[in-house]
Amino acid sequence: MSDTSDALFQPYALGSLELPNRIVMPPMTRSRASQPGDVPNELMAEYYAQRASAGLIVSEGTWISPLGKGYAWTPGIHSPAQVAGWRKITQAVHKAGGRIFAQLWHVGRLSHTSLLDGQAPVSSSAIQAEGVNVFVAESNGTPGFVQASKPRAVKVEEIHAIVDDYRQAARNAMAAGFDGVELHAANGYLVNQFIDSNANDRTDAYGGSLENRLRFLAEVTQALIESTGDKRRVGVRLAPLTTLNGCADADPETTYLAAAKLLGTLGIAYIHIAEADWDDAPHMPVEFKQKLRAAFPGTLIYAGKYTAERARAALSEGWADLIAFGRPFVANPDLPERLRTGAALNTHDRATLFGGSAHGLTDYPVLAVA
Repeated sequence: MSDTSDALFQPYALGSLELPNRIVMPPMTRSRASQPGDVPNELMAEYYAQRASAGLIVSEGTWISPLGKGYAWTPGIHSPAQVAGWRKITQAVHKAGGRIFAQLWHVGRLSHTSLLDGQAPVSSSAIQAEGVNVFVAESNGTPGFVQASKPRAVKVEEIHAIVDDYRQAARNAMAAGFDGVELHAANGYLVNQFIDSNANDRTDAYGGSLENRLRFLAEVTQALIESTGDKRRVGVRLAPLTTLNGCADADPETTYLAAAKLLGTLGIAYIHIAEADWDDAPHMPVEFKQKLRAAFPGTLIYAGKYTAERARAALSEGWADLIAFGRPFVANPDLPERLRTGAALNTHDRATLFGGSAHGLTDYPVLAVA
């Protein structure tokens, strides 16, 4: 039952999905997949099911093919074992009353040869992400951070093959019981490496002009629509201003308004905007958000250090439909109830964010039931 006086707890129709509130759990890498094979497991199922009171959960990034992997112990959605593992998770979330999309992920140049059987990462261009570290598994089982390897530029026929990899990954996600898929086109990963001008020096149909730099985004999104059978089961994550992981664009407002218009034409369910959320990060002006609202007719989700107060303001001002809370969901499996009642939030333990066991994943306390 919704609280008619609280904007965060208004129900919302996302395509054919009825969300009980406007609170989203966004994708967060936790690196707990079972080895060998990077297979989703029962521990992950418990973690997601604990958080099923979110209006919508978007899974951690799940790589679509072996060359799409960039971090140790992250789950894939490529092998039959991985698909079966994700099915356990979607069943657990649905049993707990939740809804979950799979975030489909290809890291592109943000990887290391040790994660790719000695192969170089692939990207739009042979441009290294300078000063960007990825984590690999040390022999003692702890993550060690290393500079991302220099990529090679993909050939056009390889681009077509990667689009097919996304197409198959979306089929796998639907077979695993997900309610939809989100394309990770943000935070410096492969799709972002085609979009942003400083990461793309191609001179063919996938580089140069803005239309060409958006071509890969359009082709992958169309493939996801075809594979899910319903454009309202597809979302795309964008990060217009983050400059995260070495990606930046010379004119982000023009670029991302064009991307939003393109995605609106394709008719997808939502765009998920990742705002820069670190200290001294670029500020995303409200005027830009209002222009995105005008450019895109679907649902807009915003993520980036939102408090309950800021979230309610965003919803009331009308430029956001749903608000994602990242780090608070790590330590607060019952976050919606805490936001509803104004209860104090647990603080997450940074040391247990990536890799490890149940500690720091499923053992955070919930509110006592009166």
